[in-house]
Amino acid sequence: MNLTTHIDSVDKLEEALSEPTDPLVEFVKRLHGPLVVLGAAGKMGPTLCLLANRAAEAAGKELDVIAVSRFSSPGSARWFEDHGIRTLSADLLRAGDYKKLPDAENVIFLVGQKFGTSDNPSLTWAVNTIVPARVSERYRSSRIVALSTGNVYPLVPITSRGSTESDPPAPKGEYANACLARERIFEFSAERFGTRSTLVRLNYALELRYGVLVDIATRIKETGRVDVTMGHLNFIWQRDANERVIRSLDLATNPPCLLNLTGRQTHSVRALAEALAREMNRSVEIVGKEADTAFLSDASSCVRHFGDSQVTADELVRLTARWIDAGLPLLGKPTHFEQRDGKY
Repeated sequence: MNLTTHIDSVDKLEEALSEPTDPLVEFVKRLHGPLVVLGAAGKMGPTLCLLANRAAEAAGKELDVIAVSRFSSPGSARWFEDHGIRTLSADLLRAGDYKKLPDAENVIFLVGQKFGTSDNPSLTWAVNTIVPARVSERYRSSRIVALSTGNVYPLVPITSRGSTESDPPAPKGEYANACLARERIFEFSAERFGTRSTLVRLNYALELRYGVLVDIATRIKETGRVDVTMGHLNFIWQRDANERVIRSLDLATNPPCLLNLTGRQTHSVRALAEALAREMNRSVEIVGKEADTAFLSDASSCVRHFGDSQVTADELVRLTARWIDAGLPLLGKPTHFEQRDGKY
């Protein structure tokens, strides 16, 4: 997809984020519903559900997409319903709520806890371990795609292509360790129940309301300064990330398939900051010096399975700069990509 159209509203953004590709439409034709999306009210869930729904419509297929969440934010359930997506309110830390969940051959697990980990590590561990254990038992006969993070890998040299799926994890900090624990729970359940699953290690999905480019552009607008100590990173347009998450159901195996989900390219934070500043017609002061290591993932396997993203970094820089300059809505969820100590 070529994002040549100026995206200047949330409606246009959500339309761009949910535009299905031909390969996704073909995949959905073979998908048996319902498609249950757990933790659907987070950053990626709404447009993932909408993307699946639109792909089913394009395929001429009836696919019941069920968004499961606590829906604690006012109006969050209504957004799904207004877009033709069925909602189910459930707190997955409550054992009794699992009785509400429908049977499903295909489950996407987006539940996770990152922000505020340092303030409430026990909640992070509960969300990232208890919930996967209960979900694994409830959906033992299903295919499960579970979102994880590239933070389970160590910092690697910026001259490398990044960590590969075969590299041993070396998580740093409470959040990353809890995420690795989540993976181990799914692996244990696969061994115990024979469940087929794909564990998707993501870094970083972005759109115009949040993500690493939004973080950098916001600092340029508010302070005119960008620290480049964490000087390199990977990212992927959220529409492409969501498509790959859905299609990763086809990769589900026992033992679980591991998949790095990000863009092929390693980006310089300095170069991104300078490009955003030019687009915003502002000056930027670069602070710090790039470290020799960063959290980087090798996306070669993902590209082999799904192809390359058709959205360029230049397009995303341009769109992000215009969005931030115009003061359009943000989600208020910084990535904390600059953290090197694992504390979120």
